[in-house]
Amino acid sequence: MTADDVIRAWDQADPTAIHPLRNVSEDAYWESGKGQAAMLATVIPDGAKVMDFGCGDGRVAIPMANLGFEVTAVDASQNMLDRLTERNPDVTTVRADADGIAGHLGRRRMDAVYTLAVLIHHSYQDCLHIITKLRAATKLGGILVLDWPVSDQPAEAESWIGVTTWSAEQQANACAAIGLEPVDSDLPWGVYRAIKPTA
Repeated sequence: MTADDVIRAWDQADPTAIHPLRNVSEDAYWESGKGQAAMLATVIPDGAKVMDFGCGDGRVAIPMANLGFEVTAVDASQNMLDRLTERNPDVTTVRADADGIAGHLGRRRMDAVYTLAVLIHHSYQDCLHIITKLRAATKLGGILVLDWPVSDQPAEAESWIGVTTWSAEQQANACAAIGLEPVDSDLPWGVYRAIKPTA
């Protein structure tokens, strides 16, 4: 699947199909976002300018804004952004894919960028492209939090809702080439510091 295929599928998906907790209850879905925002706040400096890439309907972006972060919520799906704005019109939204980020930011860089439940749905090639663009949007020394899981049996997702996993070697090589330094954390996602590429 191409990145465009994944974006189209998410854009057209019924809200109950995009997250398993939506089948439990709307409250459970939104509470999970608050929990994830609280976890992100343990590695992102207070009041930081952050980008939620692939923000969807704001499940995490809205609670991050409520915690005092200056959030820019980015998604390629206007349907998702409309849902976010309906729930909280004060969060800044930008319709863009990875290639559109630079046009929005210009010369500005974010203190932190996070993307949750996004990279796991893309091919290796598209994932590396997205991460490269996210790194470029992050200031040197800034934090990136990426849903980029490692597995003993790495494999690419076969559908828009599948999960792509990486070998430790693939990930280490990508970090060197892109300019990411792993940061120790207790988060369920990879945490990285933006550095100059070493490969």
